[in-house]
Amino acid sequence: MWAQKVLGICCSRIAFRVSVLPVASALRFGIGTAAGSRFWSSAQQETLKKTPLDEFHRSQGGKMVGFAGWSMPVQYKDSHIMSHMHTREHCSLFDVSHMLQTKILGKDRVKFMESLVVGDIAELKENQGTLTLFTNENGGIIDDLIVTKTSDGYLYVVSNAGCSEKDFAHMQSKLKEFKTAGHDVDLEPVDNALIALQGPSMMKVLQNGVSGDLTKLPFMTSALMTVYGVPGCRVTRCGYTGEDGVEISIPVKHAVHIAESLLKDSEVKLAGLGSRDSLRLEAGLCLYGNDIDETSSPVEASLLWTIGKRRRETADFPGASTIIRQIKEKTQRKRVGLISTGPPVRQHIPILNTEGRVIGEVTSGCPSPCLKQNIAMGYVETAYSKVGTPVQVEVRKKIAEAFVTKMPFVPTHYYVLK
Repeated sequence: MWAQKVLGICCSRIAFRVSVLPVASALRFGIGTAAGSRFWSSAQQETLKKTPLDEFHRSQGGKMVGFAGWSMPVQYKDSHIMSHMHTREHCSLFDVSHMLQTKILGKDRVKFMESLVVGDIAELKENQGTLTLFTNENGGIIDDLIVTKTSDGYLYVVSNAGCSEKDFAHMQSKLKEFKTAGHDVDLEPVDNALIALQGPSMMKVLQNGVSGDLTKLPFMTSALMTVYGVPGCRVTRCGYTGEDGVEISIPVKHAVHIAESLLKDSEVKLAGLGSRDSLRLEAGLCLYGNDIDETSSPVEASLLWTIGKRRRETADFPGASTIIRQIKEKTQRKRVGLISTGPPVRQHIPILNTEGRVIGEVTSGCPSPCLKQNIAMGYVETAYSKVGTPVQVEVRKKIAEAFVTKMPFVPTHYYVLK
């Protein structure tokens, strides 16, 4: 019965997201079976961009769907729940080559990046990275991204596939401004494949295939390594599942070789957009276009931790005046986690107080394979954001009980040096 609930809600999400909503959020509704692919005509499928692993996915039984202009696997032979749980208990290999990878070069690269994001890039150690946010002048979130301060003379930036054109144009616009002012900075797109190996057995699996010592690579750090005989691969300890994991940037011609090498270990299975989405939701991680966008600020989105103390004091990032004011005066709404009874909740479902008044809206939701409960996140009026607050959700015109809970919904297992 639980599996039927998961698959039922997932298939409907694919239809809704792919056919109606912006592609920046398509991953959110990527869970399910091949049902999603029928919403793309053969002509549309032909125009989709393909990752270096596209033929490999198909040969492995990948069920391909259109996402953010790319042909991507939503699922393989295993069910969504089996794939999800395999990641939690062993490790899974995800193709994330659709993400935008960029190098920021030049002696003014840190100053340039800090003119665009809220994060404290200057105080990062060599080869350390951070999750940060592009913000607009109103304090809204343009995108979330990871910036790594490498020891190789550049910043390595990874941002969302659905925002790739917008993000690159945004950086180019600021670049032109910086160059006109005489600053030394440049952008270089990285035309590499990108894969993510995620799960508790990741380090045991990968260590024999890399030149570096993974025990010395903690969460949110990065290093260039030789991976299964391929030199110059960037290995970053991060991911989108809440488990220990890495993302590996690979020269395109070697992507299939490295994927095949990893899959020789029985601990590793391929996973698609479907399980990636439910894994990130259990981990309490935002999806751009659903849980955050240009109408939400870091304060409203409960992402205040992305703004370092120095950046708050200098207040020299886009939208700083609005964001700093919100920090001091509080906001009218806040992103929270929810656990609900009854049918699973989905995006746009109303959140009500116990008297039946609408106080917010769900932004992401699904049945949790680990908890066997319905989980969701959404925005509510700040007065109702305290953990434990009873609320209600309206699903198919029926009221179901829910309550505000802490996130992540399941414990994370990021690798931190002791």
